[in-house]
Amino acid sequence: MKATWNGTVIAESDDTVVVENNHYFPLSSVREELLQPSDHSSVCPWKGTASYYSIEVDGQTNENAAWYYPAPKDAAAEITGRVAFWKGVVVTA
Repeated sequence: MKATWNGTVIAESDDTVVVENNHYFPLSSVREELLQPSDHSSVCPWKGTASYYSIEVDGQTNENAAWYYPAPKDAAAEITGRVAFWKGVVVTA
């Protein structure tokens, strides 16, 4: 799987975990230099509290376009250390 935004590959891996139709990429497969920590967070009743990254490519910023669960609940343990994308980031096979 490959995640791209503005023509730039953000992440690429053959080892994604699909939860609620979102591909969670291992953090090791994500170009961390394109991620900027965000203060944004959200809560899922069964996964826990999500933290977000903004994506920066060629001087453009996609606010809160990547999320991860730093300490997911037991039911979502399989997404520990993984990042998912939305807000215009295209994930393709």
